[in-house]
Amino acid sequence: MTTQHLLMLIIISGAIILFSLEVFSIDIVALGVLLSLIVTGLLPLEDAFAGFGNETIIIIVGLLILTASLIRNGAIELISRKILSRTNKNPNHLLLMLMMLVSVTSSFISNTAATALFIPIGTAVAQRTRINLSKVLLPIAYAAILASSVTLVASSTNIVVSGILQQYGQPALGIFELTPVGLPILLIGLGYMAAIGLRLIPQRAIPNTLADEFGLRPYISEIILLPTCQLIGKTIFEADLSNKLDLTILALYRDQNRQVIPSPITVLQEGDVLLVEGSRDQILKVKDNIGLELYHETASNREMQGLEKRLYEAIILPHSFFIGRTLRGLNLRSRYRVNVLAIHRHEETITQKINQIVFKLGDVLLIQGEAQDVAVLENNGMFRIINQVQDRRLDTRRTRTATLIFIGVLLLSAVGIIALPVAILGGVILAFLTRCITPEEAYREVEWKIVVLVGSMLGLGMAMERTGTAQFLAEQLAHWVGGAHPVWLLSGFFLLSLFLTQPMSNQAAAAVVLPIAIRTALQLGLNPRAFAIMIAIGASTSFTTPLEPACLMIYGLGRYRFFDFVKVGSLLTIFIYLIAILLVPWIWPLR
Repeated sequence: MTTQHLLMLIIISGAIILFSLEVFSIDIVALGVLLSLIVTGLLPLEDAFAGFGNETIIIIVGLLILTASLIRNGAIELISRKILSRTNKNPNHLLLMLMMLVSVTSSFISNTAATALFIPIGTAVAQRTRINLSKVLLPIAYAAILASSVTLVASSTNIVVSGILQQYGQPALGIFELTPVGLPILLIGLGYMAAIGLRLIPQRAIPNTLADEFGLRPYISEIILLPTCQLIGKTIFEADLSNKLDLTILALYRDQNRQVIPSPITVLQEGDVLLVEGSRDQILKVKDNIGLELYHETASNREMQGLEKRLYEAIILPHSFFIGRTLRGLNLRSRYRVNVLAIHRHEETITQKINQIVFKLGDVLLIQGEAQDVAVLENNGMFRIINQVQDRRLDTRRTRTATLIFIGVLLLSAVGIIALPVAILGGVILAFLTRCITPEEAYREVEWKIVVLVGSMLGLGMAMERTGTAQFLAEQLAHWVGGAHPVWLLSGFFLLSLFLTQPMSNQAAAAVVLPIAIRTALQLGLNPRAFAIMIAIGASTSFTTPLEPACLMIYGLGRYRFFDFVKVGSLLTIFIYLIAILLVPWIWPLR
């Protein structure tokens, strides 16, 4: 062992420890590793930053931008709503459909993005079916992670592995090269979750404060049927608002104030005003449907024209002038240019029109207005703002364009017409030119931490190659394995990447282990591609701890505990290993 080998091993060990402790952000640790290599002379300055110009970076950044374009233009959410609206309310069927939908989505976008996208859909499913939220969110996260090996673009870890393979003179991974092993892992994993995993997830009570924080409190609001509404002439049963919009009809008002008792056979007419109950987000999504509008927003369009209208949640305080009065009496639109769109009252059923409701202490209002006008009312003690709401109205004008761009990128690269980095770069430019996403929006959506991590760790791989450290470790491992069957070596690298990916990021674990595995395979005359595939799978098998980003997002929401992931994820991890160790040597022969 030379001094350079020793220094490299010290730097690698220090990086693993720091990644595990999470004292510093992963990008800071990665930059620290790169700086250490430069200062110690292990990596020349002219080569140190070559990783940031690698095509892997272009692929990762481009995919993040194209994914953001799909989400911002409502492509994923519209498909999700359509499928879920056609599913019956059987809890098991809904959960299975939800997991399948998440896994299909996660096959083409990152599992973190897929999980973030389906958290609100999952909470809506939990509300609709009265399923405990903890029974819904963990399957969402696991389904997203299970799809990580279905395609090359399903995880940035796969792209990192592909980039490192190219550094060693190996062909890049194809978009669907992982599918023969990734698809069985996904299908068996979903089967495990449906048959066993769901039974192992404990039910956890979700406090009201948590539901309030994430916009899950039920609001009462009014929606009006405009002349362009497609529901006109249909019965309430045919309109099926409970499935399509997750809204419950409490009352129907016709000819201004005449109340009609709603029944399944009541035919909807133009100008009908429906008193509905639903979560904040579901009520705001009414505006995404042609011909439907929030009644009080429509009534105030002329009075509030030209104002920068924002949405807020506000709670009525003691001694507020609102208490004991109605919206009609307060006349907020004319006096203060503030509009009340919905009201939440804890554990009380309301069937009156909103402008006739007498306000009480503790009522929560969904209000709309200019910031300074709302501030005047708050400063006068009328209410206290508890949350500014982002109005997530879908702009579906470019949904088809964004979807076609994404599909076109995948098809062109899959059939070999254009290299994947070039196809992605072209897709990003098309997304900009068609205004599916602006450059400013795109740059906000890029996970720059991952970019820094990948660029720095590619530099680490170069240093291991230049100093001969990879060769040294390969020789030691080859000596240690001796005459054992290569499958044991393949298993060892799978377990090593699996072990490291729990405390480290998936990409970092793959970047640390793969160069060693490739050198070992070459030293023993084995197929390095089989080792790369096995490490890509192992680095994405993050089920036994909540440290995977997809799991961290649902950890607090579902009130999970650390051991919940160990209990549900351990057997799943064993299944994945058995599938991989059977299929990988068969599809990618070791010799």
